[in-house]
Amino acid sequence: MTPDAGDGAADHGAAFVRANTRLRPAPFVPEIRLHLADEALSLWEITYPLPDGRRGVRGLGDGPPLPFWAFVWAGGQALARYVLDQPPIVAGGRVLDLGSGSGLVAIAAAKAGAVSVTASDVDPLAAASIRLNAAANGVDIDIALADLLDGDGDGATAVLAADLFYEQRLAERTIACLDRALARGAEVLIGDLGRAYLPRQRLEAVATYDVPCMPGLEDVDAKRTSVWRLR
Repeated sequence: MTPDAGDGAADHGAAFVRANTRLRPAPFVPEIRLHLADEALSLWEITYPLPDGRRGVRGLGDGPPLPFWAFVWAGGQALARYVLDQPPIVAGGRVLDLGSGSGLVAIAAAKAGAVSVTASDVDPLAAASIRLNAAANGVDIDIALADLLDGDGDGATAVLAADLFYEQRLAERTIACLDRALARGAEVLIGDLGRAYLPRQRLEAVATYDVPCMPGLEDVDAKRTSVWRLR
């Protein structure tokens, strides 16, 4: 599935991503190269307040509040590392990466041998970033520019979610989606450093890493981050 956007909008998004990032190895997952911003503040200053208090990028519509696609986050790094180190989890199957951002986890799944990978996000700039990053890594990723959290993983054999438990309503919708995927037999894995709304009582840690953090995004240089299996 590809984003429902005209060629002009897609080109605009790709140009914006290229202009504000550099292609480089992802921290903790150097096998994957991503278009990443050098630091958070200058990119966030490009955004402007929308009437409802959210933020968006001028000329690109109402995206989510922050440019999550321009950085690697601890949960995504941990989950991507785990998928690359344990390829049988996804190899030969269909993978859905929820809230994909830069596409790091989706790209890891493709490199680990998934037959098909869909990266979903609601931000057109994330879609542009995923497309550029997939091409840079020589993998094919389907992009769903849509909110899929009311579904059950769209038939994927593995549903992956990283860094989606920082806000209560988002966390509630995410776990409900993952529950539905689990009920129909999908493998469900979460990457998270233990944010406020992570339902730890429902989770089993399958791997834990000390993941490097970008200055300005977290309060320390590295954070203990786990990959969790929903049960």
